[in-house]
Amino acid sequence: MKISICIPVYNGAQTIARLVEAVEHQLADQDLEFVLVNDGSKDDSESVCEQLARSRTNVRFISLRKNFGEHNAVMCALNHISGDCAVIIDDDFQNPPEEINQLVRELEKGYDVVYSRFEAKNDSLFRNIGSKFNDITCTWLLNKPANLYLSSFKAIRREVIEEIIKYTGPFPYVDGLLLRVTSNISTVLVRHDKRKEGRSNYTMKKLISLWLNMFINFSIKPLRVFTLLGLSISLFSLLLIVYFILEKLIRPETSQGWASIMVAITFFSGIQLIFLGLISEYLGKHYLTTNNAPQWTIKKIVH
Repeated sequence: MKISICIPVYNGAQTIARLVEAVEHQLADQDLEFVLVNDGSKDDSESVCEQLARSRTNVRFISLRKNFGEHNAVMCALNHISGDCAVIIDDDFQNPPEEINQLVRELEKGYDVVYSRFEAKNDSLFRNIGSKFNDITCTWLLNKPANLYLSSFKAIRREVIEEIIKYTGPFPYVDGLLLRVTSNISTVLVRHDKRKEGRSNYTMKKLISLWLNMFINFSIKPLRVFTLLGLSISLFSLLLIVYFILEKLIRPETSQGWASIMVAITFFSGIQLIFLGLISEYLGKHYLTTNNAPQWTIKKIVH
C-alpha cells in the first residue's frame, strides 16, 4: 500500500523538515509520498518546503497564493496524491509520526476512514472547550456517532478520497464530507504531544469560520430549528391572546403593562434578526459557491 502523507503547512518552517525526516524514519519500510501544502505562511515555510521537494524524489510541494484555511489546504493535498491511502497530519508534532503505522494497520482491516483519538489533549483550555463544542454540534448536525471524535490526524482510503474531492465549493469541511460518503469508520487510540514550536494558529476568528462552514454548509437543521421555534412562538402567542382576553373580561380594571409590551417587542425582534442573519449566511455562501469562488489557488508546484 502506497501511503500519501498530506501535511497542511502554516508557519511551520521550524518543524516541517524534521517532521518529514521523522515520518520517513518511522515508516522506512513503506512506500511513501509527501504532499506539502503551504497555506499562505508568513514565515520561511515556502522556501523550506521547496528545498525539501527539490532534494527528495518522494516530496511534492504546493504553494497556495494566500491563506485559504486548513481544510482547503487539505483538500488541495488530497487532489494531488497518488497513493492508495492518505494520512493527514499536522505540521506541529502534536501527532507523533510513529502513530501513523497504527492508523494504516487499522485501515488495512477494511475501514474507509480511521480517526485518531486521545486519552488527553495537550491543547489550551480555550482550544479544548472549542473542540468539545464543535464535537457536540457535529453530532447533532451531521448525525455523527457520539463516540467518534473528529480529529485532524486520520487515514483515508483512496476510493473515499475520490468521492470527497468531487466537492469543489469554497467552504470545505473534510469531516463533514467524509460523513456524507461513508459510515465505515474506525478509531485508534494514539498519543497527543505538546507543540514543538510556537503556538496554535487557530484564532477565535478561524475557529468561528470553521464552525460556520460545518454549521451552514452541511445541514439544513438550523433552518428547521427556527421553523419549529416560529411555530412554538405562534402557539404561545395564541395562548397569550386567550389569556389576555379572559383576564380583561374577568378584571376590566387591569391596565396593560408598557414594560411587558417592550420586552415582547424586543424579544421577537431579536428572534427575527437572528433568523434573517442565518438565512443571509446560507444565501451568502450559496452566492459565493455559484459565483465560482475558488477553494484554493496554486502559486507553484515543485516535485
